[in-house]
Amino acid sequence: MKSTTTVRYIGAFIAAIISFSSFSHHAAADGLMPGNGIVIQPGQENIDGENFQTIIIIKALEELGYDVKSVQHTRYPVLHVAIANGDITFMADHWNPLHQSFFNEAGGDDKLSRSGQYISGCAQGYLIDKKTADKYNITNIKQLTDPEIAKLFDADNDGKADLAGCVPGWGCERVIEHQMDSFDLRSTVTHNQGEYSAIIADTITRYKEGESILYYTWTPYWVSGVLVPGRDVTWLEVPFSAHPNNVNTELKNGKNYGFEANTQMIIANKEFITKNPAAAKLFEVMKLSVNDISAQNLIMKKEGEGGWEAAERHADSWIKANQRTFDAWLNAARSAK
Repeated sequence: MKSTTTVRYIGAFIAAIISFSSFSHHAAADGLMPGNGIVIQPGQENIDGENFQTIIIIKALEELGYDVKSVQHTRYPVLHVAIANGDITFMADHWNPLHQSFFNEAGGDDKLSRSGQYISGCAQGYLIDKKTADKYNITNIKQLTDPEIAKLFDADNDGKADLAGCVPGWGCERVIEHQMDSFDLRSTVTHNQGEYSAIIADTITRYKEGESILYYTWTPYWVSGVLVPGRDVTWLEVPFSAHPNNVNTELKNGKNYGFEANTQMIIANKEFITKNPAAAKLFEVMKLSVNDISAQNLIMKKEGEGGWEAAERHADSWIKANQRTFDAWLNAARSAK
């Protein structure tokens, strides 16, 4: 009796395996898993604020059957070259046009693919605390050429304003350094560069202690959820467009903050995209809003939910709340020829 029962169990188990294997085969054959058996290596700057958007792409790729490896972290210029060479398959946060020089130097359109508008309307620029801006009627960064105005933002008592600036290798530092010369700010302003998270944390502490602050930041990012423009801080305009790429930085509303509005695009290895139309279509159709990313970044900061695992939970919650949108991306990818 036991022998017969055991045989039945074994038979049922084997049948289940065959059934699952058959389903997997048909799923791949029917186009539900067009990435079946294909390995993908994602890359990213070592910035917590970019985990969320990278993870959402990874989860979509996995739904399509791709074997996605753990993300590799390095600087933006190196990422572009690694993607061009095929060592890394894609990254989520190519800032266009800020990263144009990295794109060109890595081989441009011959080696790299970028399409769609993953995150549009990304702003950058200089801000100061609203209290100081209102008291001294400061609206333009050119006003910091006045030593008396600059001293208001002196954090280390050297007589010069301290600008919490941009990390070398991000791209924004090239713009700031160019504008330091173009706007004659060298003698009155110090561009502090280093680990941005440490610099901006010190800036926020000084703001909470009632001191005047001057800093660079971008959106989407959590900083503008802690130091809210219009309430806590105010954007500074620049006197004229001055950009290392010789472009006009004036926005459609007539304001000029010294940086063009950027679009974050998914950039990928050109050869991989040519061979994988499903991934190509996915990268083309995916879109996230600046507000959704800023909200996730703010949760990450205020609730201490930083790191990759927390971002995975946030990504799962976002997908659940936006399931129809997520499924539409997958359907478009599966329909690609």
